[in-house]
Amino acid sequence: MRHYELLVILKPTLTDEEKSSQVEFLKDLLGKNEALIEAIEDKGTRNLAYEIQKHKRGHYYVIYFKAPSSSIAEIERMIRFNEEIIKFMTVKYENKKEIAFWETLSNNVKKSNQKTEVKKEEKPQEEEKSQEEA
Repeated sequence: MRHYELLVILKPTLTDEEKSSQVEFLKDLLGKNEALIEAIEDKGTRNLAYEIQKHKRGHYYVIYFKAPSSSIAEIERMIRFNEEIIKFMTVKYENKKEIAFWETLSNNVKKSNQKTEVKKEEKPQEEEKSQEEA
């Protein structure tokens, strides 16, 4: 199993539901190709360095995963068929130094995702308290 990072840029015109369905598509695709997803980072909508398919902005996602090297060609082939993805890039981490860096990146993403989940859980409780006081 090798360490990989997949950067995906989605069309900026997609709704939140369509973005989440694209992320699910990527999760399923990686799962079918024997990949183990370590972390998914939503980088948000950003300006592109140059116009791609008449889009000046794009919504970025970074997926950190481990997979056999033989499955990468199939993953990239299937991503090319998806019209909602305007650009993607797969990066392979090979030597010990790169793999250590990959580990820290994926761990940082996991920690930040856990913090945002905790904040989301706290908000409904605060709203309930304010409704009870009223």
